[in-house]
Amino acid sequence: MRRGALIATLSAGVLSMTSSAFAAVGAPTPRGLDMQPGATEVMREIHDFHNFLLPIIVAICVLVLALLLWVMIRYNRHANPTPKKFTHNMFVEVVWTIVPVLILVVIAWKSFPLIYKQEQIPEAEITLKVTGNSWFWTLEYPDQGVSIAANLLPEEEARAQGRPYLLATTEPLLVPVDTTVRVLITSNDVIHAFAMPAFGVKEDAIQGRVNEAWFRVDRPGVFYGQCSELCGVNHAYMPIEIHAVSRAEW
Repeated sequence: MRRGALIATLSAGVLSMTSSAFAAVGAPTPRGLDMQPGATEVMREIHDFHNFLLPIIVAICVLVLALLLWVMIRYNRHANPTPKKFTHNMFVEVVWTIVPVLILVVIAWKSFPLIYKQEQIPEAEITLKVTGNSWFWTLEYPDQGVSIAANLLPEEEARAQGRPYLLATTEPLLVPVDTTVRVLITSNDVIHAFAMPAFGVKEDAIQGRVNEAWFRVDRPGVFYGQCSELCGVNHAYMPIEIHAVSRAEW
């Protein structure tokens, strides 16, 4: 895609979007619970792993709380004025060693393949370079020779366009759906973090270092992220806005 055509498409896309379009997937919602709907296979697997892990965490917390209450009630000074003198219980020690190990093995069985899938970047069709600055993002397509600076969209403009303030940017980024995008992430100054919750991507942007991530969006929509590393006074004003469009439109 040529540089001039890409910039024209970006500008036209911003002006033509209606407020209903910006209520699409990929944005936080008032009083919302749970994670944003995943727009990538990786994010859906992250959500599934969260749902798998949550009952285990709750069960452990409830068990520990029950044991603490039982010990406080059964073995306090009034209920048990003469304490026992033993110091070991082989059965208890075996149980509290083996059971946590088994729990960790089950968690590892589910998490390690997911971690590998996140870190093992497949062959990409498009490369995106993301640079964190104080306090805005520079987004580049190195192969196409295109670079845009994404700043926070002023509140008045956001309200006028029906777009979410603190999430909308002056220059949204367009990516094609069903396309593997490799993301190179770095910084020009302090540590930032490129985070797109609906994509399952969160990677630190560090000066003098290039971190890598990837995503493959499988449905059109408007997706929002933010800097997720406390980077300075304007940390709260570094949004990321990505429009996933058809390959033909891109």
